[in-house]
Amino acid sequence: MDKNKNDMKKPIILIVEDSQTNIHVLGRILKDQDYELAFATNGKEGYQMAINVKPDLILLDIMMPVMDGFETCKKLKALDLVKDIPVIFLTARGNADDIVAGFELGAVDYITKPFNSHELLARVKTHLTLQQTIKQLKQSLDEIRTLKGLLPICAKCKKVRDDEGYWQSVEKYISSRTDTKFTHSICPDCLKELYPEYYDKKYKENTDNK
Repeated sequence: MDKNKNDMKKPIILIVEDSQTNIHVLGRILKDQDYELAFATNGKEGYQMAINVKPDLILLDIMMPVMDGFETCKKLKALDLVKDIPVIFLTARGNADDIVAGFELGAVDYITKPFNSHELLARVKTHLTLQQTIKQLKQSLDEIRTLKGLLPICAKCKKVRDDEGYWQSVEKYISSRTDTKFTHSICPDCLKELYPEYYDKKYKENTDNK
């Protein structure tokens, strides 16, 4: 149930921008999308809000008072709690050095001012989708890792006991924690025990064909 609720949550975009005009423009472009918006007007405020809100994406202006975008990005990427949140720089500069500096600090993209609504929406959607994919992959890997520990298994029926103390088939246990799908087959030992006539025929044919 909780997983479904999380999947239905709207992505949160934190906009860190000191210009009220640009905040209004960004809000107007993004308001009709299925996003929740949060705002900060300087880098220091944006840094603290990122920690409190934990947004899915940060749109970060470069030129700001109190703390500029470069310093804000550097601090965000140094903190484990928020370092994986993708940062897109907002810049009026076309200076290649500034763009390179942003990427070196860990930004994933940049958008130049004045904003092109189609470009902005496309880049935001791309990085939100990529971020969601990365989260799902990490979750899958974490679930797979849980299968490495001790797992109680019944010596007779081969059911396993999950973390909540319930007994279930191995197939159900693994399928609920990974994307693995099971198909039914029968191993040679069981084939020989249960259906000796088919075993003899199958392996006799394989021997004759060699």
